[in-house]
Amino acid sequence: MVSKIKSIGLFGMDTYGIEIEADVSKGQQAFDIVGLPDSAVRESRDRVRSAIKNCGYKYPLGHITVNLAPADVKKEGSAYDLPVLLALLIANKQIQPAIDMEKSLFIGEVSLDGCIRGVNGILSMAIGAKEMGIENFFVPLDNACEGSVVEGINIFGIKTVGELISHIVGKESVKPTETFDVNSIENLGHMLDFAEVKGQTAAKRALEIAAAGGHNVLLIGSPGAGKSMLAKRLPTILPEMTFEESIDTTKIYSVSGELDSKKPIVLERPFRAPHHTVSARALSGGGTIPKPGEISLAHNGVLFLDELPEFNRDVMEALRQPLEDGKVTISRVAGSLTYPSAFTLVAAMNPCPCGFFGHPTRKCTCTQNAVRKYLNRISGPMLDRLDLHIEVPPVDYESLKSVSNEEKSSSVRERVNSAREIQNRRYKGMGITCNARLTPSMLSKYCVLSPEAEKMLASSFERLGLSARAYDRILKVSRTIADLEGKEVIELSHIAQAIQFRSLDRKYWEG
Repeated sequence: MVSKIKSIGLFGMDTYGIEIEADVSKGQQAFDIVGLPDSAVRESRDRVRSAIKNCGYKYPLGHITVNLAPADVKKEGSAYDLPVLLALLIANKQIQPAIDMEKSLFIGEVSLDGCIRGVNGILSMAIGAKEMGIENFFVPLDNACEGSVVEGINIFGIKTVGELISHIVGKESVKPTETFDVNSIENLGHMLDFAEVKGQTAAKRALEIAAAGGHNVLLIGSPGAGKSMLAKRLPTILPEMTFEESIDTTKIYSVSGELDSKKPIVLERPFRAPHHTVSARALSGGGTIPKPGEISLAHNGVLFLDELPEFNRDVMEALRQPLEDGKVTISRVAGSLTYPSAFTLVAAMNPCPCGFFGHPTRKCTCTQNAVRKYLNRISGPMLDRLDLHIEVPPVDYESLKSVSNEEKSSSVRERVNSAREIQNRRYKGMGITCNARLTPSMLSKYCVLSPEAEKMLASSFERLGLSARAYDRILKVSRTIADLEGKEVIELSHIAQAIQFRSLDRKYWEG
């Protein structure tokens, strides 16, 4: 007898239907799994065999063949243990389903004693199952809360094989998990705040502009000036995530296995800060079937690269395409996968190897050649993709001991939200959420300059020898500055401020 059980597979963040077919026939004892299984899938034979015996059922005797259709797609992981076990018991006529199996889908890893362990990617699977017309999705109990974020499908959290079989044969029903209420997550707020940063008014202003328009930032300053402190507080002034952004980010964390089981949906913007020894593969993503890397885990949030020149050149160059396109495409033999990576890049660096080049009170011990070599680790194309170049000077004693109240993150965030609301209305229906994502064809329409601003930009373009990319980014930054002031037309002060934030590369790289 041949039995069929529905399951689902993941390829990146995309899903596809899988049908588990099991046949038990007379012949020499054997257990074959076909359908391009990887090692973890093939090992399910031993897990399923022990689980069947330890749950009080008879292990089928004879030649067992399990097919994972479609047979031309690579299957990986231990998530198919549960549907394989059910298919065997049904094929061997040990259980007779009393529920509609055509409208039911099963996923989960089975332990030797019949317990069901959690798997990665349940949120994407639940969304895919709903699109397939599935009504009942049976998942490990550890993943039930995550799956319940999706409305319109019954999510059943199953703890053991015995519990699931009792439900399937109609002995004892399992109640579906209630749809998760996003508002039930207690918002403890950010532990960090801009008010903790003394001084650095110019740097704070630049980060406000970056948050309002989604622009990339380069912080240059001596050790201890506050570069890392400022970068870590950028998420506290970013706009709150929309539900769609939360779902997109959660899917990435779910696929990566980094989702907190107590918080099945990501509500705060991610902040990722990989060490400078990170590889290009870890940054972009990789594997036989590529998993998301750091740049995708920072989607809709902040990617912070501290000590930028210390990163390998191939790592920095791997950022160039994602910074432009907001996505990263990884090609392997198994196929090409595209993960979203629309993040705000914040890079920090010292001005020289010792860190005190240009310091007002401390002497730099580096040779001119050493300084030049250090700075040239960052390529021109990489510098071009950083919209705001900010000098973070040392904080003096008077500023540190000052008891005056610095502006809180909540106040800055209000201005950022107002600017983002303007952008959301302006770009409604275009798939753009911020000025940094404007395409070149949109610049002439949405970045209208006053005559004075036009004249200054033309003069600066020739005098500073700006590239076409730098020109575009100056327009985008000036558009954001105008939005922060509620102005429709980009004025002289807006363009002047945007140009000012592009001048440090001339000071350090051409000085």
